[in-house]
Amino acid sequence: MTQDLAAWLGHARVDDSVFDLRPDYRALVLVAEDLRPGPSDDISEKLLAHAEEEARGRLAGAAPEELAHVAAWRAAFRAFGAKPQRTRTSVEALLRRVADGLPRVNRLTDAYNAVSIAHTAPLGGEDADRYSGPLRLVRATGEETFETVNAGETAVEHPAPGEVVWRDDAGVTCRRWNWRQCVRTRLTESTTRGVFVIDALDPLTDDDVLAVGTALADALRATSPEARIHSRLLARGTA
Repeated sequence: MTQDLAAWLGHARVDDSVFDLRPDYRALVLVAEDLRPGPSDDISEKLLAHAEEEARGRLAGAAPEELAHVAAWRAAFRAFGAKPQRTRTSVEALLRRVADGLPRVNRLTDAYNAVSIAHTAPLGGEDADRYSGPLRLVRATGEETFETVNAGETAVEHPAPGEVVWRDDAGVTCRRWNWRQCVRTRLTESTTRGVFVIDALDPLTDDDVLAVGTALADALRATSPEARIHSRLLARGTA
């Protein structure tokens, strides 16, 4: 992985084939250095507990798919052949667990999960130092490798042809847009440099997406006051 995260971020891209599928798609990518990793603590607990209350209020007893942005993501998944009843976007999966409380994973994961459910936006975080080459969003050929865990053992899967995936030079880092992240790049309790992706479709505006980015930066700085953060918006015509 390059030592210059800001320069690495400049090479991130979204393939035209993804924009052809959803011209309204945008990704706000943030890279952060000098993060303070570790297990969940009082700071991350406060962030997540507050976000859970916000999410419960927004849902007000409704099913997550009744929210406009979740419904838009369900349509996007159907467009490349995924079944949203079986393959849920990351934010819908989290929202379905809000009533009983989300699991506490670690400081950094709890922070970005809090922002995701508070703003109803799919959001993923990974260890930037585990990347090989630039981050890009593409339609899969089906030959790419994806490292995961099956029955407690490391396993390698392959995405379906046409599936929307995030990848680097070594393989797929996240399948089905924002459904499941790989083992290789996941955040751990030793991660000090992270990359975070906020996925957006209409009805979220660019201003909405940037507001989610600001909330994420604030949450990361709450856990890591010395964090240095850079961001870049990838959209059709700018990526």
